[in-house]
Amino acid sequence: MPLARMLRRLLPLAFLVGLGWFLWTKVSPTLLENPLNPEPRITVTHNTVLEKVEDLGRLELVQYHFKDVVEYKKSTYRFLPDAKVALIVAGDAVGCLDLRKLRSQDVVMEGDSIVRVALPAPELCTWQIDHSKSKVYSVENGFFQDAELVDAGYKYAEANVRTAALQSGILAQTQLNAEKILRPMLETLTGRRVILTQQMQNPQPPAKR
Repeated sequence: MPLARMLRRLLPLAFLVGLGWFLWTKVSPTLLENPLNPEPRITVTHNTVLEKVEDLGRLELVQYHFKDVVEYKKSTYRFLPDAKVALIVAGDAVGCLDLRKLRSQDVVMEGDSIVRVALPAPELCTWQIDHSKSKVYSVENGFFQDAELVDAGYKYAEANVRTAALQSGILAQTQLNAEKILRPMLETLTGRRVILTQQMQNPQPPAKR
């Protein structure tokens, strides 16, 4: 009887010890982590939806790269100094031909040796700020509107990339590169001498008075 009574007393104790050991093995990895330098846990959820499919026919022929230091100043309050942001901006502009505008009448065979191709006018396809190579140099007197001031400065700089590209002759360079690239390629494909011209622009109707 004393032995049976002792066993009845020891069994609950053994059960509690076993349960404690099981729980310790489950939670100890978390408890032993360094709380001062925890590893970040990253969760990423995707829900990608195809919104639009668009045919592309633009032939990119030249890319201009720009560097600019922009000081954008904004006067908001009469008795306070002007808000000002200085940016170091990198920008790109691309000149291209939109070959979707090429029509059947723009390709004319002359005899057995010549092909005339009237190309669409060169265009400025894209112009944008390269934010990976741009940075904010300084912000002064932002009055808690630094983000808006920086955003306005970048928008001005992006518009200036377009202006600078056009003034730098990107359209003429696009046309020149079309001659260099397309002529040899077309002559190889057709076995004829290729003459490249520009499409005739449709005359604009007279303005109504």
